[in-house]
Amino acid sequence: MAAIALPTLLYRYFFFTWLFRDMCRGTPLERAAAWRHNRSQAVWLPTYMRRWLCCGALFYLLGAVVELLLGEPMWSAMFYVPSALTVPVNAVIAAAYVGLKVMNAPL
Repeated sequence: MAAIALPTLLYRYFFFTWLFRDMCRGTPLERAAAWRHNRSQAVWLPTYMRRWLCCGALFYLLGAVVELLLGEPMWSAMFYVPSALTVPVNAVIAAAYVGLKVMNAPL
């Protein structure tokens, strides 16, 4: 098995787009197959949500440590900002999950 480069592994660990197929191209039959494929891959989305949640909690904890123990509120922003950015990422993942699980196939 060929080794995968570290940047590719990190991308695949944090971003889920490589799991899904484009539903805007191809014949109606190909688009329906892509929809079924995407619905089957939606089971991985909670895993990605957990990863982002853990990273956000870790960054928040690091920010609190820097702010409270070291007394550096400006430096703690370097950890609080990435922590806050994990919230909209999780919102997008949740919307994609709900959309793939609840919505009917597009016509």
